[in-house]
Amino acid sequence: MTDNAAEPSTDFVREKIRNDNTSGLYSGRVQTRFPPEPNGYLHIGHAKSIALNFGIAADFDGICNLRFDDTNPETEDQDYVDGIVEDIEWLGYTPHSVVYASDYFEQLYAWAESLIERGLAYVDDQDAEMISAQRGGFTTPGVDSPFRERSVEENLELFRNMRAGAYAEGERVLRAKIDMNHENMQMRDPVLYRIRQAHHVRTGDTWVIYPTYDWAHGQSDAIERVTHSICTLEFDAHRPLYDWCLEHLDLPAEKPEQTEFARLNLTHTVTSKRKLRQLVEDGSVDGWDDPRMPTLRGIRRRGYPPAAIRAFMDHIGVAKSNSTHDIELLESFIRTELNRTALRRMAVLRPLKVIITNWPSGADDLREAINNPEDDTAGTRLVPFSGELWIEEDDFKLDPPPKYFRLTVGREVRLRAGYFITAHDVATDASGKVTEVYCTYDPETAGGQAPDGRKVKSTIHWVSAAHAIDATVNLYERLLLDSNPGADGSDPLSSLNPNSREQLSNAKLEPALAEVEVGQVVQFERLGYFAVDLDDTSVFHRTVGLRDEWANIQKRKQ
Repeated sequence: MTDNAAEPSTDFVREKIRNDNTSGLYSGRVQTRFPPEPNGYLHIGHAKSIALNFGIAADFDGICNLRFDDTNPETEDQDYVDGIVEDIEWLGYTPHSVVYASDYFEQLYAWAESLIERGLAYVDDQDAEMISAQRGGFTTPGVDSPFRERSVEENLELFRNMRAGAYAEGERVLRAKIDMNHENMQMRDPVLYRIRQAHHVRTGDTWVIYPTYDWAHGQSDAIERVTHSICTLEFDAHRPLYDWCLEHLDLPAEKPEQTEFARLNLTHTVTSKRKLRQLVEDGSVDGWDDPRMPTLRGIRRRGYPPAAIRAFMDHIGVAKSNSTHDIELLESFIRTELNRTALRRMAVLRPLKVIITNWPSGADDLREAINNPEDDTAGTRLVPFSGELWIEEDDFKLDPPPKYFRLTVGREVRLRAGYFITAHDVATDASGKVTEVYCTYDPETAGGQAPDGRKVKSTIHWVSAAHAIDATVNLYERLLLDSNPGADGSDPLSSLNPNSREQLSNAKLEPALAEVEVGQVVQFERLGYFAVDLDDTSVFHRTVGLRDEWANIQKRKQ
């Protein structure tokens, strides 16, 4: 896997912008925006849009704003606003400005009145159910509202009364007057304003009418002087309405253009905010930042490096049609980045005691171990060694299966950065389970090499029992078992994995792991990459294993 970060990115969106710049459109100026609704936390799918919008701004020496689409007061919260700002910064991007659709409520209202004055909008007294029924379908025409031909004067009076709070929620709406027979359903007199008697996180109780997304979106772009409004494919059908609204207003600058791209879909992943909220509310996960969640907060806690996410987004590119990428490919990028940057440490997750019977009484030793074989500048560390060690339970078998080369009675193995040891006896409990393994060591094999050149077939890791740090380690499997959850029309959460987390509360860590920082990822040698919890340094989360599952998938396809 190569790093193409130094090469200029190319895709159909960037090619369009290059053509626009060549033609002189927008005088060569490039401005984008990322416009999330603050009704939940960002997920991995948002990372693609973030990378594209901020990346384009950087590539063309432009700017990208973070704009909150805060037009639904019932579902929005300041915690989501703060979390989104944090997530974007963590991902490695800095907005030129942080703005809100609510900053423009007065201008949006004034423009709505201008549509009414031009006979292009009217107040409808029908409820949402009736309006929906009258829109018709793809093969049936719509039906005009009985209020469609109200006079300009009556519509202005009703709309101003709506703003003044004279009507109950749902009693009236403002609709654009376009074409109830239009082939595009979005153009059949869409709702522009609705009554919402709810407290807004920024404007309080000033407003009781709120613009819809379709009314706020394009006009907010125009106010900010966005040049290229980049959206995911589901907004393709909204583009004619986006253009219609802008064409019928007196804008402060050139009309922005909307371009759609394919959203990110990953196997074993659901990114519906509604479904993610359901996981949180029904207790299937511990919160929005649970490491099993595909939210940016979750994958941050799990230890995904932002650089790897950006590299993955660059690798998959920008497409015009939806497709699904294997999550193993994303994990391959995570693994590649961590292999390059993560320090190596030893940890034992399921400890089994090893007693070296010929170890000098009371003696301690220090063994030199490499911090990262991929980085010469990382140096080495000294790891304490003693006559009592912890090893992994599955690194010893009393009755080994065929081709098992790790420790068993009568067999010699290498301790990583340590000595050769040979097991000669065990202790068991009443059930016959091995509780201690008795070994001898060869003092001539310090550093893992025998002076007589003899070879061993296995090297295992260890932690000195006298110096070990206790920790809790969480191991994760797929949260959703189906590779394409919900693709058959079923509930995506029906494939929820009841065994997606295994918590090991008796892990033993080498002392150097007491110095790690919150959020830091290290490689537990032979076990995988693990992130220190953001709140508790005695808790570690497995980020990814060592095995490159993506490479194995590619081999099977050949």
